[in-house]
Amino acid sequence: MERFLEAVWDTSSVSGRLVTSIVLVVLAIVLAPLVGRLAVRRVEDTTNRYYLRKAVHYLIVVAVLFALVLLWRPFAGRVGVVVGLLAAGLALAMQEVIGAFAGWVSILTGRQYRVGDRIQMCGVRGDVLDITPLRTRILESGSSSDPESWIRGRQYTGRVVSLSNRFVFTAPVYNSSTVLDHLWEELTLPVPYEADWHLAESILCEEAQRISSTADARRAIEQMRHSYPVAEAEVDARVFVRATPNWVELSARFVVPVRSARQVKDQVTRRVLDRFAERGIRVASVTQDITIHPPQASGAVTGPADRR
Repeated sequence: MERFLEAVWDTSSVSGRLVTSIVLVVLAIVLAPLVGRLAVRRVEDTTNRYYLRKAVHYLIVVAVLFALVLLWRPFAGRVGVVVGLLAAGLALAMQEVIGAFAGWVSILTGRQYRVGDRIQMCGVRGDVLDITPLRTRILESGSSSDPESWIRGRQYTGRVVSLSNRFVFTAPVYNSSTVLDHLWEELTLPVPYEADWHLAESILCEEAQRISSTADARRAIEQMRHSYPVAEAEVDARVFVRATPNWVELSARFVVPVRSARQVKDQVTRRVLDRFAERGIRVASVTQDITIHPPQASGAVTGPADRR
């Protein structure tokens, strides 16, 4: 034990510095989770706990690296050239890693997204679970437009997708919850021309107004306008009418919370269809009318055109 302590405190030899370096690394590994738990003990918010714990871990890593630099600085004159060549080689070989780290810095400083946000990047959509210096982990959500998704709605698929942070420089990042936390949703129903489409429009408008989170969205937009110079957005539920060759297309536009869009659309669709059925209004569909004419009798009187 005495020899080990002597080796730890011996910073004049290479072996002593090596033992001291190992001890510093082990202490950092042991203390990081303990200090992280103590730092977040009185923090109630889950997101703040996560970021504070991460910050403590990174500070400990930086402190250990700084201590190692000070510890091995007397040998810098001998290994400076070697370290320089190694650094140049690593910079060429680790372009992806450097780009990912730069993307991590951009995410933290630019607030493109944070843990808990619902985003879409590189074709992947879902909620952000974790942001490390190299990768972002996303709990994937389904999509009605993606043929590879077996979940036909914005609900979890159960898969966790890891993306390199460098993609924030090369691909668009769609964030649905960082500022507004609401989405404009549409419910489109075709109604035959012979039906009472004015009554159908009234029913659809009533149900859209009943289900729309107009007041919450208006408050969120007002808060957003304090930070961004955006125009005033229309959040009142409306129904738009469009004439097509086959039917009258009614599109209800309303505002819903990001994380309950599918449930809200399910509710309003059920109520609208039930009320349509009560009033005898059917939803149009692509059909084809075939008219069959009976053959003419053999003794039928021919017209002038037939005599020629």
